[in-house]
Amino acid sequence: MRVVVQRVTASSVTVDGEIVGKIERGLTLLVGIAPTDTAAELGWMARKCLDLRLFPSPGSDRWDRSVQEIQGEILVVSQFTLYGDCRKGRRPSFDGAAPPAQAEALYDDFVTLLRDSGLRVETGKFGAMMQVEIHNDGPVTLLLEREAPA
Repeated sequence: MRVVVQRVTASSVTVDGEIVGKIERGLTLLVGIAPTDTAAELGWMARKCLDLRLFPSPGSDRWDRSVQEIQGEILVVSQFTLYGDCRKGRRPSFDGAAPPAQAEALYDDFVTLLRDSGLRVETGKFGAMMQVEIHNDGPVTLLLEREAPA
């Protein structure tokens, strides 16, 4: 599983000219699912995203608060292209991404885990052509990876 975590002041997803997900201060998560991902990877990743200290306390520059501690919001966007392999040729291979049906089920489970935190969690539309507007704060962007044990 791969997740690009971005601290944002605002973020939204538009599909066919309609905003389907929109948040204010919090995190935008671009989520890629591998065919080997299981509930263990989803749980680890959800906990990591919720607990990462990416926000400063008022009047401080030190990142010492999580999205939960600031009662922030989360926008989750499916992003199979995180498994794009560009090492050969000129066209990316997406063989490392989970097949759509499997990926959608795991993506939905991941969103449920995040929602269980009590935070407001919005999403894009799985499999749709989306326009994502991200107001990256900082900018703060991190890549998290968690692969299933072999």
